[in-house]
Amino acid sequence: MTTLSNYIGGEWVGTGSGAAFDRFNPASVEDRVVTAPDSTAADVDQAVGHIAAGYREWAATPPETRADVLSRAAELLAWRADEIAAEIVEEEGKTLAEARVEARRTPQNLRFYAGEALRLTGETYPRSGNGLLITSRQPVGVVAAITPWNFPLNIPSRKLGPALAAGNGVVFKPSEVTPRTGQRLVEALLEAGVPDGALALVHGRAEVGKALVSDPRIGAVTFTGSTAVGESIHSALSPAVRCQLEMGGKNAVYVAANADLDKAADIVAKGAFGLSGQACTGTSRVVVDEAVHDALLDRVMERARAAVVGDGARPGVTMGPLATDAQWHKYCDYVEIGKESGRLETPSGRPLLTGGYFARPAVFSEVDPTGRLAQEEVFGPVLAVIPVAGYDEAVEVVNGTVYGLSAGIVTGDIGLAMRFAADVEAGVVKINQPTNGVAMNAPFGGMRMSSTQTSKEQAGDSMMRFYTTDKTVYLDS
Repeated sequence: MTTLSNYIGGEWVGTGSGAAFDRFNPASVEDRVVTAPDSTAADVDQAVGHIAAGYREWAATPPETRADVLSRAAELLAWRADEIAAEIVEEEGKTLAEARVEARRTPQNLRFYAGEALRLTGETYPRSGNGLLITSRQPVGVVAAITPWNFPLNIPSRKLGPALAAGNGVVFKPSEVTPRTGQRLVEALLEAGVPDGALALVHGRAEVGKALVSDPRIGAVTFTGSTAVGESIHSALSPAVRCQLEMGGKNAVYVAANADLDKAADIVAKGAFGLSGQACTGTSRVVVDEAVHDALLDRVMERARAAVVGDGARPGVTMGPLATDAQWHKYCDYVEIGKESGRLETPSGRPLLTGGYFARPAVFSEVDPTGRLAQEEVFGPVLAVIPVAGYDEAVEVVNGTVYGLSAGIVTGDIGLAMRFAADVEAGVVKINQPTNGVAMNAPFGGMRMSSTQTSKEQAGDSMMRFYTTDKTVYLDS
């Protein structure tokens, strides 16, 4: 069992109240793996104060030095990748193979953002006379980073990395579900050379997040999580605070009549059941031409029946437990809700293991596209299969929710694929690929209620624009 601490003002400390909370292994709910500080608004006030007073030293650090620090942190995480992956399995529940992918990709993120520290350029504008008219890019100040539990190392690195590369100070609140993994990232950054005044870690629950977004010293908030929480953050912020929200999704794959159905079923199964369905870009709807509905459903069910559910640390397991008791109950609720608008095709098989938040794939056929199962985010291995009478109806159904994160099409017709890419209302469009899984070096973000759409995450100029502010300078001799 690991006991965690906050990192505030250069010291590892508990919360001022002395309160703590426990995190248990989702595959063995009697196994306590972490005890973390249950921080309060007073702890947040202290952390923000230290960063507001100290980040300018980091901002004045040469960009080459900031790049070197991020590169060293990447090397430390790469060296510890297998150890961290095992901890992710124990704390969050994904399979060891999935955790290794995350642990090995995160160092690549930090190497990428190290390069961004060297690319923060200004511009020169024409001006009459002998003077100069230029812009420079400066850090926004104190960044509040609030991250989810489903990618507890990768997503924080996509926020802390660019924020620090630009010279900001960061107050980081990892999910209370995965506090240890969040702390591992902070430990690597500090060991690599991020100074005390540029980085604070505050563990805790909702009170910490509320205190962070309401603090007037915060210059920017970056958040990934549910749409409900994202909306509450957005409504709490003043116009002076930059806000980057990546929220929920109800992602669909359209399987056209001319699709390779075996390939389509593989794509659907990976998107729907990978990571136990707990990915914001995961597939939760399949929109399929009526002519191939039954044939596709048969193939998807074969793959659903093949899922091996269990402790992600065990060899051969392909689907770990759900992360929390709340997620497991939500899954159970939506299995019942789905029966109101579709036919449950849950695979039969041996009884699931007890003692953890285990759930098998739940597939529903003939689903009403307007019903709750097709409209609401479940965040679990629940798949709605919706028959349609062709392309036009398919696009209408795909676009028929409040979300717009990821969407895909499986087809052998490149013209139809490009038409779909133009017509669908989603920030990520995948052609003959699963809806989940995105490139490290490409912009990431959604549309509509999936994102604020102000700045893309992950890569691209808009990412670094979020963490910097332009200053226009007029110069005469």
